[in-house]
Parts: sequence; structure tokens; C-alpha cells
Amino acid sequence: MDLAQIKSSLEDGLLSFPVTDFDEKGAFKPGTYADRIEWFVGHNVSSVFVAGGTGEFFSLSASEYQDVITIAVNTVKERIPVISSVGRSIPEAIAFAKMADQAGINALLLFPPYLTECPQDGVYEYAREILQNTSLPVIYYNRGNGVLSTDYIKRLADACPNLIGLKDGTGNMQDLNDTIKTVGDRLSYIGGVPTAEIIAEAYLSIGVNTYSSAAFNFVPELANHFYKSLRAGDHATVAKITRDFYIPLVRLRSKKNGYAVSLIKAGAKIIGKSAGDVRPPLSMPTEAEVKELEKIILQNRL
Repeated sequence: MDLAQIKSSLEDGLLSFPVTDFDEKGAFKPGTYADRIEWFVGHNVSSVFVAGGTGEFFSLSASEYQDVITIAVNTVKERIPVISSVGRSIPEAIAFAKMADQAGINALLLFPPYLTECPQDGVYEYAREILQNTSLPVIYYNRGNGVLSTDYIKRLADACPNLIGLKDGTGNMQDLNDTIKTVGDRLSYIGGVPTAEIIAEAYLSIGVNTYSSAAFNFVPELANHFYKSLRAGDHATVAKITRDFYIPLVRLRSKKNGYAVSLIKAGAKIIGKSAGDVRPPLSMPTEAEVKELEKIILQNRL
């Protein structure tokens, strides 16, 4: 798959981030994971991001990561781009990137390092070293401990020709607009805050046409309908779905750290496509919260 196809998928179409399937003992479950990937592709997503944040990348072993990316590539069969995450330490990120390249992954999503209070110059060097040790196209995830300013993003783009995109995980429209207007179309820009639909209108207004949809895991028809309505300028439909579905979902998500992933797995169970429970340090929602989520889903399913 050529670079133009990958960039096109990042700039027009809904981006999907499937959960990773675990069995009742918490082990990776390959059969249902392959089925899930096929189900995603069948709902006309523009690309599929595997082993991402929603896919609990942080909890996967190297062998599980290998299984995840291999299954995804073999299932998708080049119909759309398959993008996988890398990160953690520099040696681990480079090792994951090599596995991804060998498996046939089309591009990488570079996660921030797992440290606290990282200085900008250190984060830049972290990203630069990883990028320069892979030939795959890379999207930088600007989030958490790895947030880079416009100047550093431009430096990274200048130093690394294989940097093709920036995924925003901050929701800071001032800084993101600064980056977009300064760096321009050298990069593709993706909305990536948890439940990105909640600020999709703001993203679109500054030129961010796509975003990661975790809710797609349990309301694919609604997620697609929302995205198409957003791009068509159907403000009434966007407002209704935001008010009736995404705002209640975000309020529920805000009750506990990690619910941006845990609620997605709970939602998958509710619709009969269970991927098991999240792994620690995340925790599943309470019975009452699951019932609240079920109500939100049932009232809004198309």
C-alpha cells in the first residue's frame, strides 16, 4: 500500500480503534479478535488502528503484540491501512516497529514515553530516535507525557521524513491550530482525545477532518452516521447525537480514570460482542454504571 493511500485514509473517513479480545482468564483470544477486525472493516472504516490505547497496548506482551498485528494484517488483506502502536522505552518501541514492519503493518502510531514530567527536548529525542530506526510511516500521538510544542513538532517533521501525521490527544485547540497553521500540510492531523466526537465540530473548524472513534466498538452505525453528518454540515443531526449520546457517554466516562477504555469493553459486552474485561491497572465499571451505559446505547442505536 502506497503512502498516498495511507495519508488519504487519515484525512477522510472514520478511524477505528478496536478493543483487544481477552478470555475469562485475561489471555489474548485470537479467534474473536479476527472476527472483530472483519466486523470493523465491514462497516466501512477508512483505516484500523490495532493495539492502540483502546486496544490496551500498554498491557500487551511482545508475543501478544505479535499475534495482534499478524491477525489484523491477515484479516484485512490490504483492503484498508492497518496501523499499530509502538512506544514504551526506545528499545521496546524499535523492537515493536520491526515486528510491525515484518508483519506487513502499513504505518505506526507512536505513543508517549511512560515517564513523568518529561522535558520537551527529551521527548523530541525520544521520538526522533524511534522514527529514525524504522522505515514505516509514523503518526505521532501528542498526548500525556509526550506533548510537543509546535516548534518541536516542526523540528521532528524536518528531521524525520517518515513522520506523516499528528494525532492530537490534548484537545487544546489554540496549540493545535498553531501547529496546523505553522507546519501545514506536511502532516495529516487526527483528533484523538477520548471520545473525540465530543469536540469533533471544533476539530473540523480548524482543518482536522478525522478522529479516532472508540465508541465505534459498540455503536458502529451511529458512529458512522455522526461522522457523515458532521462532514455533510448537518448541524441538527450532529447536535442531536451529541446531546443524546456523546454527552451522556462522556459524563459516565468521567466518573473514573480509565473508563475511556473500560466503558468501551462494557459496551462491546452489551451488544453481544464481548472482548472480555480490561487488564489492571484499569478496572471495569460497576453494575449500575453498566446499566446506565446500556440505557444510553439502547436509546440511541440506529
